[in-house]
Amino acid sequence: MSIDTPESGGADPDISVVVIVYNDAPRLTTAVRSVLGQTLRNVEVIIADDCSTDESYEVARSLAAAHPGRVRALRLPENSGGCGEPRNRGLAEARGRYVMFLDSDDTLERNACRNLLEAAERTGADLVSGLCVRVYTDSRHGKQVPWYPWLYRSTRTVESIAELPDLFVFDTLSTNKCYRRDFLVENELTFPHGIHYEDLLFTAQTYLAAGRITLIPHTVYHWSVAQKTTTKSISNRRHEINNFTDRLEIHRRIDAVLHRRGLDELKLHKDIKFLKHDLVLYLRDLPFLDDDYRHRFAELARGYLQDFPEAAYAALDPVHAICAYLLTREDWDNLMPAVDTLINRGKISAPLAERDGRVYWCDRYLDDPVTREIMDVTGLGHHGRPLEQMFLRNLLTRYAVQGDLVLLEGAVVNPLHTVPADARLTAELEFRARRRSLQTFRFPVRTIRHEGDTLVWQASVPLSGRFRPLGLVDEVWDVRLQLRADGRRTTSRITAGSVDLESAAPVPVRPRLTRLMADRLEPQVSAKGHLAFRLVQHGAAARRGRALVDRNLHGSAARTLKGAYRTLRVVRRDLASGTRKVQIYHRMLRLLPVRRGTVVFESHLGKQYSDSPKALYEELRRRRLPVTAIWSYAGERPVGFPQDAELVRRWSWRYLRALAQAEFWIDNQGFPLRLAKRSETTYIQTWHGSALKKMGFDEPNHRVMSEQEQRTYQEALDRFDHFVVRSEHDVRTLARAYRIPEGKLLRTGYPRNDVLVRAARDPRTPDPAARRLAERLGIRPGHRVLLYAPTFRARPGGGVRDFDMPLDVERFADRFGDRYTLLVRSHYLNRVTLPPSVADRVIDVTDEADITPLLLLADALITDYSSVMFDYALLRRPLVFYAYDWEEYSRDMRGTYLDLLEEAPGPVTRTEDELLAALDDLPAVGAQYEARLKEFVDKYGEYDRGDAAARIVDRFFGPAGEAR
Repeated sequence: MSIDTPESGGADPDISVVVIVYNDAPRLTTAVRSVLGQTLRNVEVIIADDCSTDESYEVARSLAAAHPGRVRALRLPENSGGCGEPRNRGLAEARGRYVMFLDSDDTLERNACRNLLEAAERTGADLVSGLCVRVYTDSRHGKQVPWYPWLYRSTRTVESIAELPDLFVFDTLSTNKCYRRDFLVENELTFPHGIHYEDLLFTAQTYLAAGRITLIPHTVYHWSVAQKTTTKSISNRRHEINNFTDRLEIHRRIDAVLHRRGLDELKLHKDIKFLKHDLVLYLRDLPFLDDDYRHRFAELARGYLQDFPEAAYAALDPVHAICAYLLTREDWDNLMPAVDTLINRGKISAPLAERDGRVYWCDRYLDDPVTREIMDVTGLGHHGRPLEQMFLRNLLTRYAVQGDLVLLEGAVVNPLHTVPADARLTAELEFRARRRSLQTFRFPVRTIRHEGDTLVWQASVPLSGRFRPLGLVDEVWDVRLQLRADGRRTTSRITAGSVDLESAAPVPVRPRLTRLMADRLEPQVSAKGHLAFRLVQHGAAARRGRALVDRNLHGSAARTLKGAYRTLRVVRRDLASGTRKVQIYHRMLRLLPVRRGTVVFESHLGKQYSDSPKALYEELRRRRLPVTAIWSYAGERPVGFPQDAELVRRWSWRYLRALAQAEFWIDNQGFPLRLAKRSETTYIQTWHGSALKKMGFDEPNHRVMSEQEQRTYQEALDRFDHFVVRSEHDVRTLARAYRIPEGKLLRTGYPRNDVLVRAARDPRTPDPAARRLAERLGIRPGHRVLLYAPTFRARPGGGVRDFDMPLDVERFADRFGDRYTLLVRSHYLNRVTLPPSVADRVIDVTDEADITPLLLLADALITDYSSVMFDYALLRRPLVFYAYDWEEYSRDMRGTYLDLLEEAPGPVTRTEDELLAALDDLPAVGAQYEARLKEFVDKYGEYDRGDAAARIVDRFFGPAGEAR
């Protein structure tokens, strides 16, 4: 080893940064300058060259000569083949109190050393870690992605890595960290030699040895990533079997360290991460590798995975577990589709199999109970989706070029025979430029037919004649199959699979900008494994033309045009931003007049046509009053909204203009908080339910808001001109929590509940909407209907928990299926999946926009803490409460306004057995709780008298109303 050491004096550096380099001369200077430019000045650079064959060492020596005392350069006598040895050599030469590592193609954030050092000295940590950001150097839009940012949301210090398993498992980088040098020396911590993935072992060992670890919420490291490069980095060469061998060896060494220390819980976290991440990295490549590689890979994986505990597999989602199992069995026929789903979340890649009311990935291995459980994918809910919502695997089975035609054949999976054998089938191929807003070409599919569990198709695509790309900025084209079965449509990408595309002949094409731009179209495989095409230049004229264009694209005129284009894009993004829309909206308030008679309706933030806004709208329509009704909708397309109203997409320019000019706003939750309301506009807030849990300023998190945040929130609430209440309970709770003054209260009851009150007065006359719903759902004649409508559960740190059905619906169906039909309506923030075994006996009605017909249809309600209890009680029908987690729910920091156990107008069951027992005799429940139910309605629904919509319309839209 040779070392170039300029003379220097003075105190030891605060930090030594070891920069490793191998054949990366062009980028080395930038990396070193990111260290020399640190706001912490007392930093030295040690450049460790791994015996490069380019000018890297010469660049390193030049940098050392230009910065004597701050930069030193060393060269290994022979190439080590990895990152570990040059880092070890640099560490041996370091003089700083602390040490950091930097790769030659990356950079440090300019305050990285200062922030890391200050944290280390403040906390006495052996190791300080900061946020790393992946910078995609070949991204046109400057794409940057933080590396596990949730670990770095705030400063924190732990005394042991066992306190923070996620850090040990996920952030295995050595480069975004600052280490106390004495700590590394005393514990003899170095990188392993002659093996890849040295970071994993070194980082694990330093985590385990550290007496104190500090994390800081500052970006410290910029990790350069080139997605489109043809030369993969060492860690990305996953098609080389030695790469996997090295990874397994590193993990075995980490396992040994954890075993010696008795850290079984930490090892479990690491095993789960290996199954979810490390193994998946290699599985993604398997469809494109040969049988010899696959067999060797499976052997290696099986040898390592056989010792994993069952708890590691139990933590996996179904597809991960299926892939791991099928890999150990070397069942490539079923594994390859599973890998496709692993790469493309939500894709249905297998035909699936139904047995005994459950859905399985395939029909093999179902004799063994353990394997049967692994193969069970009922919870994914594929069986309950309509064709339009299915993302189906479409496997390319043939690719050939015949003259000017490209012959394509494929097979679309038909899960559980969703597309019936007698369905009328049509299809077309769509070629779409990957860049948005560019051209699309469509070609008919010649034949499509059923064949076993698939729909096979064939197409002859005249790309040479009819495919006319621009030839510039539309180099890459994706292919989709648009399949229609009896008018229902599904779109699928074409999985490349094992068809050899590398040796396929390119197709001549004629771009609109002439063949000087491109003259051939070549097939390729996308990052997700799908068929795509790329425009290329084969002929000399095309290569010269493209080279000329590329040179001109970097000239001064092109730079001017690019600058103007980027400016235009910035302007367009700015105009589409929420901040700019709010500014322009407030300008509309000043400049545009009020449109008399215009009413903007919104329900649940535009998600539904439902609730009291719907009831008021229909009362206006029933009276044929001359108002202009505008409904807001969220999402791409309005579904279920009235055809005789103007529809505007929430947050669109038309939406903002409608709000700015409306005479009335009517909603049940809240128009966007940042939009002020003009004084000429009347805002009627109907709200969406009486309160069990504390709301508004009664919530603890609102009480700890800053003064400014509270003021902004209050200003949004002050927009309400009228607030509908249905009882004095609402006045004491909701109105007080939202600081609604007495003069704004409308004691009319909820318009949505008018129909419930009327139904209770005449229980023998079935409601037409409920009757139509029963027919549509296929409710069997003579069956009583139960509605289970639970509320959502919040996560401790905020957000919504996934819905886990607390009721065994198969047990329910077996016990009550001959008497009851159970309708399950989860909260609109949740989703539910029911097994096929309960079909027709238990029905998911979560997607029903309006709950009112469901309430009218139900002979009894099962709920927990949902405000639906206050509405359903108006029907005077039995309510059963399933409060299986009451202690946890009631002790939540928000708290409740009433004690459900004391006031519930029905039995409060705590276990599934208690619930089923209560449902066994609903007439007895009704009789037992009749008096309490009446008290409950009198207390919580005293103003619901069946005329709320009429009273509100009379007041604001009648002959003497405020709208006149």
